[in-house]
Amino acid sequence: MDLINRELSWLSFNQRVLQESLDKSVPLVERIRFLGIYSNNMDEFFRVRVATIHRMIALRNRKVEGYEGSPSALLDEIQTTVKRQRRVFELSYARILKELGEQGFTQVNENTVSEENKEFLHEYYRNELKRDIVPIILGTKKKFPRLKDDGIYLAVKFCQNDKEKQHYALIQIPSSHPRFITLPTTEGKQNVILLDDVIRLHLSNIFSIFKFDEIKAYTFKFTRDAEITLDDDISISMMEKMEESIKQRKKGSPIRFVYDQNMPGDLLKFLLKSLGIEKYDHQDSGSRYHNFKDFMKFPDFGIKEFTYEPLPPLEHPVLRDSRSVIKTVMKQDVLLHYPYQKFDYLVDLLRESAIDPKVLSIKINIYRVAPRSQVINALRVAIQNGKSITVVVELQARFDEENNMYWANKLREHGARIIYGVPGLKVHSKLIQITRMVGRKKQLVAHVGTGNFHGGTAKIYGDYGLLTANPLITNEVEKVFNLLENNIERGLYRKLFVSPFNTRRKFINLINREVKNAKRGLPAYINIKLNNLVDKKLIQKLYDASQAGVKVRLIIRGICCIVPGVKGKSENIEAISIVDRYLEHVRYFSFCNNNHPEHYLSSADWMTRNLDKRIEVTAPILDKSIQQEVADIFEIQWRDNQKARILDKTQANKYRVVEGELHRSQSEIYAYYQNKLERDKEV
Repeated sequence: MDLINRELSWLSFNQRVLQESLDKSVPLVERIRFLGIYSNNMDEFFRVRVATIHRMIALRNRKVEGYEGSPSALLDEIQTTVKRQRRVFELSYARILKELGEQGFTQVNENTVSEENKEFLHEYYRNELKRDIVPIILGTKKKFPRLKDDGIYLAVKFCQNDKEKQHYALIQIPSSHPRFITLPTTEGKQNVILLDDVIRLHLSNIFSIFKFDEIKAYTFKFTRDAEITLDDDISISMMEKMEESIKQRKKGSPIRFVYDQNMPGDLLKFLLKSLGIEKYDHQDSGSRYHNFKDFMKFPDFGIKEFTYEPLPPLEHPVLRDSRSVIKTVMKQDVLLHYPYQKFDYLVDLLRESAIDPKVLSIKINIYRVAPRSQVINALRVAIQNGKSITVVVELQARFDEENNMYWANKLREHGARIIYGVPGLKVHSKLIQITRMVGRKKQLVAHVGTGNFHGGTAKIYGDYGLLTANPLITNEVEKVFNLLENNIERGLYRKLFVSPFNTRRKFINLINREVKNAKRGLPAYINIKLNNLVDKKLIQKLYDASQAGVKVRLIIRGICCIVPGVKGKSENIEAISIVDRYLEHVRYFSFCNNNHPEHYLSSADWMTRNLDKRIEVTAPILDKSIQQEVADIFEIQWRDNQKARILDKTQANKYRVVEGELHRSQSEIYAYYQNKLERDKEV
């Protein structure tokens, strides 16, 4: 079976992110921010995926899905690919700095900063920075300090010319300060300096009690395995297990060590030995700066041309003049599409429910929420107004575990019922259920979505959120919450696809129907939009569909293990990936059904974990106008020839070229919703 290895496919995705930093049509500072996104992605890749390969090597596993060689060979290929991309990364960064310099904006360091700006930095150091610098003297007889995964460190070497002994120290760059400091304008030029270099400028001051003839500092970054292992002791609460597991994560095995290529050999050797870095761990030398994820916050200097044109979230045509979100949804389904439309409507729904005398209860499942969450605040208000609030909190949401534990405790303190999901399954669905009593009649309002209830990511993640009072959906959402609350009520789902119970079977049935129709000479197609396409069985079903003559169009943002365009196997499959200013996060499916198309949105990617090991929910779109809307959006994205790359076996990420007009889908989707608003006004 033809498959592309998921790790190599992921690296190909991150290459697409890197391409954005090289694209001169992207504003300059946005290009730097794409370098930050690339770097942040790479950190997570090593902490999760590369760590998994290390475990496979340790367990002597011989087979890797979609890869002919051993796990060790795959690790070698990953390291080769990462180093090749790093060279492109550094080339891109150098080009961007050159272009900034040509426009009068320069990044300086401790050696190139002007004397006038040095005075400014001396004041900043004395008044703001000095007391947050905590140098640690290192030595062979001293225990090496435990390092943080998300930290940036300066390894300091100072010595006297007449003595052979070397002295080493360590400084963690304080995260409480901005990584970039914009300097006062001098001679009509605007400069910026990294905090790393401000510290380098003051090394002599920091270590003033020591005698030395030379002192230098070299940046490095250290990454650990981020896997969390939960204790199976049933006498320990889920919260206690997670707290202990997070502590253990901080002691995880070393996975990656990235350092300044100018670091002296003796200092490098000392660090590697002290950190327990083995020869098979990923070691990569590069420029003097690391932890580029901070570059997502690179300053724009107040120049509007350096960033994307603002596209403020639009009003929804149906909800714009509505005095009651609930009453509107009782009359008709509403689809919210972030970030093109306001996330505020979801918060308004919860706030209205919090004060509506007819609302008895609100149930919601939370995977990720913002640190300062309006959703959580609305739930607090609901509790204070006597509503019954049930919150299913997923404590195993990777890298958000501590945030979720914090909110779980806060909500419990306020009086919410907190549930930690289903044993052995992550709860990744995006559900809300609001129960009202009107006389003796129970009314249910539900939300089924593709993304998290996170006001921050709703500004940059493309996601759907379906609000409905249709009993065909709301009654089954209620069954899902019964399952989450009781762990034994599986329920029978006719409209919803609920992992791990029927999602795989339902999708296979839909594909099989298209295959049968194609073989009968009837119209047959499948349109799919996902973050990741990995599951081997469903990929095989798509190959079967292609061979039967079904036209399959795929828009896959990230990992894509299917191989399109193989004669006799997948020539009817086309795949593209769109990387632009917003992160494509919608999961959407449409099936021809002999020209009576069925449309679905989902929280689940086509990965084995989403189909078999998580609670995920896929919902049909039953409203005719919304069906047309999601079909329109897919077609807009499919004709993209500005930010769409072709996905194929080569993983070359060639831009999709279509003759005729230029189409940039994210801009056109925004215009699509603007036009809907204008048409609604005219009506």
